[in-house]
Amino acid sequence: MDGFNGMPADEAEHALLACCGSHHWARRVAAHRPYPDLESLLAAADEAAYDLTPGDLAEALACESLTLLPDGAYSAAHTALSAAHAAYESRFGHVFVICLDDTAPEESLDQVLAGIRSRLTNDPDEERILTAEELRRLARGRLTRSFRAAGNCAVS
Repeated sequence: MDGFNGMPADEAEHALLACCGSHHWARRVAAHRPYPDLESLLAAADEAAYDLTPGDLAEALACESLTLLPDGAYSAAHTALSAAHAAYESRFGHVFVICLDDTAPEESLDQVLAGIRSRLTNDPDEERILTAEELRRLARGRLTRSFRAAGNCAVS
């Protein structure tokens, strides 16, 4: 944590952008340093995520990529996932995001397809709220993995 807390603000913001692509979010989380521990950082990241404006959300979504299939997935799975992503993007104008941190790898394709199918019926305002929540969960997981991988020294 000391490494992250001691970084210059622009370096900390750059590191945080790997967890969530909103510059407003990254600036806000970096500005509240120092953090005594990972839980405090995660709480601040959550709070900043709850305050994302539609513009902040769009900026963060522009940095997200499509969900990847596990190695060895059948071509039919690729086709189904591509079609589902296209339908979602056509309806909402941005990439589909879902946090799969608590999902076994062999279940991820089913979770993504089920998530897209169920969320396609949402109205745009409802979907914006769900998307923001998924981005918050993604950022939280990325921060946690990054700090654990770096030995709690810095976001990588």
